[in-house]
Amino acid sequence: MTEIRSREEIYIGGEWVPSSGHGVIEVVSPNTEEVIATAPDATLADMDAAVAAARNAMDHGPWPRMDKAERLAAISALSAELLANGQAVADTISAENGCPAKWSFGGQVMSATMTLDAFAAIGADYELDSVRTGGLGQNVRVLKTPVGVVAGITPWNAPLFIMALKLGPAMVTGSPIIIKASPETPLDAYLLADAVEAVGLPPGVVNVVAAGREASDHLVRHPGIDKVAFTGSTATGRHIGSICGEQLKRCSLELGGKSAAIVLEDFDLTSVPELIDSGMLNNGQACLAQTRILAPRSRYNEVVDAMATHVAAMVVGDSLDPGTDIGPMVTARQRDRVVGYLEIARDEGARAVTGGSVPADRDRGWFVEPTVLAGVDNSMRVAREEIFGPVLSVIPYDGEDEAVAIANDSDYGLSGSVWSADADHARDLATRVRTGTVAINTQLNLDWHSPFGGMKNSGVGRELGPEGIDQYVEYQSIIDAPG
Repeated sequence: MTEIRSREEIYIGGEWVPSSGHGVIEVVSPNTEEVIATAPDATLADMDAAVAAARNAMDHGPWPRMDKAERLAAISALSAELLANGQAVADTISAENGCPAKWSFGGQVMSATMTLDAFAAIGADYELDSVRTGGLGQNVRVLKTPVGVVAGITPWNAPLFIMALKLGPAMVTGSPIIIKASPETPLDAYLLADAVEAVGLPPGVVNVVAAGREASDHLVRHPGIDKVAFTGSTATGRHIGSICGEQLKRCSLELGGKSAAIVLEDFDLTSVPELIDSGMLNNGQACLAQTRILAPRSRYNEVVDAMATHVAAMVVGDSLDPGTDIGPMVTARQRDRVVGYLEIARDEGARAVTGGSVPADRDRGWFVEPTVLAGVDNSMRVAREEIFGPVLSVIPYDGEDEAVAIANDSDYGLSGSVWSADADHARDLATRVRTGTVAINTQLNLDWHSPFGGMKNSGVGRELGPEGIDQYVEYQSIIDAPG
């Protein structure tokens, strides 16, 4: 087990510097409820310093003017450095947020390095400078210039991966970035900063701070910030979007989800484990989790029973134990939120086929039993609101048209899936689902070379693929006189 290390400084302008304040973030283990490490709680003045360093890198440093190939090489070097220290990063994330160890290396670390590698590959073919013929026959040079200084505000559930979603395209385009890490998971962010330092990026290109709401709000409002890239709750996304709208500041928002997995009549029950994993990954603390399982009424009981059998066998335990399937919720507040929804489900008439409470054998830690809810109607709160825990709601439907209608009857539109023995038919049905991504017979609900993001209340903009890089450029047309 990697030693979990406290931090005493923040990373600004290519240097480790003390915070201007004396506030401390205490990282509390979700397994034991004990403080395992501390990190500085960045102040408003620290945010000002980070913006100044990034602004200097943008306006006067070599990074935006560097040949793109050099920046792509830096992305690859950063990915390799993170992977070389991947187990330490994985252990740190599991200790911070309760992610099961069996998933943390692949799901937390490799997802991040694969993201960076994908942006390095996509960036090679991404044209930043092109010439086209104008309407009067003249040459028009079209430049994709750096969007400017980026504030990358990241959540606690998949912290390194989501940092990479913002960091990769910013590096491709030459946009300096300030990574603002969640106070629940500050430690892995500083391991990222260690990697940035190790590969020798120019000062101010990547700055890393962790802070709470007030300092984060200050960063979003800062006049030196050109773009905000945020991942988190829909409520916070609305707040950030309103600020950016008022200031005419660029923003991309990857927000919540309440995704539906449509199980068709010919569904093979041997796929139940992967279907469950699509909703339970990272203890259900994932925005793209498939937490509404839509099953045909003719097979409803069969699907519910198979899911309940599998979920009942899942091991609930310490997130650092390699045998654990479901670890703790990240905080006591989150545990209480999930338990509250289980109580709401019972009040609304749903029943827990398995799970439904906190484990009786756990007197410490923020654990919730993995739960399958049956008798759920799509109008119930547990079917409409994001729970962010290991809770799956199984909803019956009559006919595929009703299945699609139920899937689309949501304020969210982030992801979804269709499960069928006839993959071609499943793909056709997927085109009717109003979400940013739809997986066919798999829990893999994003692709590193393709756009990821949501419709409706699930956000604005896309990450990954060349479309993700598009969010980090400004277009400039240089028009010759007609010949």
